[in-house]
Amino acid sequence: MSDVDFQWVMQTTFSLTIVVGAPLVAALSLFFTLPGWEAWVNFAIRVCAAVWLATALCVYGYARWVREPTSV
Repeated sequence: MSDVDFQWVMQTTFSLTIVVGAPLVAALSLFFTLPGWEAWVNFAIRVCAAVWLATALCVYGYARWVREPTSV
């Protein structure tokens, strides 16, 4: 069994995705021509999903190999 605190991983992923991911998605949208709401929503869902997945994997990796285990 791993010593990863999954609650910490999910809370940190959520926070970092909002703080880092939202400005990143906004900046990336400047380079695309999106003609209507459907295109905007499609872009946001695809890019945000990729940002969330990358953030979650990085936070899990940090928790697994760097962060000290917490006693429960």
